Amino acid sequence: MTCGHCVNAVTEEVSAIPGVTEVSVDLESGSLKVISDAPVDFDRIVEAVAEAGDYSVS
Repeated sequence: MTCGHCVNAVTEEVSAIPGVTEVSVDLESGSLKVISDAPVDFDRIVEAVAEAGDYSVS
């Protein structure tokens, strides 16, 4: 990720996952923190990040 637009795109896609209540993306470190009120399948998060643009989870 290189800019605020990237952060917004990832935040929007991951926030749309059912059960997700909070998403925090740190541009400098590239970290993503997801808080949910129910278990969320990790693969669904990976898919949402990929849908946001040319990003990946490692």
